[in-house]
Amino acid sequence: MRPLPPDRSPRPVALRLTLGLLCVLVMFTLLALGTWQVRRLAWKQALIARVDARVHAPPVPVPPPAQWPTLDVPAEAYRHVQLSGHFLWNQTERIQASTELGPGYWLITPLALEDGHAVLVNRGFMADPGDERPPAAAALDQVTGLLRASEPGGRLFRPNQPGAHLWYSRDVTALATAMQLSGAAPFFVDADADPGTDPLAAPPPNRAIAGLTVITFPNNHLVYALTWFALAAMAAWGLLLLWREGDHQDE
Repeated sequence: MRPLPPDRSPRPVALRLTLGLLCVLVMFTLLALGTWQVRRLAWKQALIARVDARVHAPPVPVPPPAQWPTLDVPAEAYRHVQLSGHFLWNQTERIQASTELGPGYWLITPLALEDGHAVLVNRGFMADPGDERPPAAAALDQVTGLLRASEPGGRLFRPNQPGAHLWYSRDVTALATAMQLSGAAPFFVDADADPGTDPLAAPPPNRAIAGLTVITFPNNHLVYALTWFALAAMAAWGLLLLWREGDHQDE
């Protein structure tokens, strides 16, 4: 027969108190983290609902230049807007991109407004911009699309290089400077696809493919909240075990 294990010596009171306080501290910290994630979940759901309503709303006039200096661009992002002017085709810049259609470029062209200001417009995506054939000149270029916030700097380990015309993000300030624009808007506009068309099913030949804006917001806050609350429950269980151990030693 295997010998019975010796009785475990009781933990000193000071050690049990220290472990108990540690369990309490960990438990309340985890509860606070879980509660914070619940609040973040409510905020993210409200953000998704607000953006969805903006994207599918009828277009409204783009904010006028008088509002640009104080415009809260992130708060206005994804608003469906309309504007008109004249495209400055020879100032188009190419921004490297990867879309559902594969690797290629976003084509960013300034739209000169009647008052002399300009708004950068992401006219769409092309795998090979050299194949583009711009549409015939119009008396006035009409644009509808989504107002977007600037993407400064570039990408991780791939900074924009304006002097070499190498762009990895849609940095409005840097693009406007490279295009030598004065009075450029602090945002850009992602152009809509032509009405009644599916840019993925039937992309227009020799033209930038508009309407490819990806609107996704990671929403893992519920998973995070449940994880923190589960860990808090484990800390509470550890505290209960310490409490029961103390009761047994007092008997």
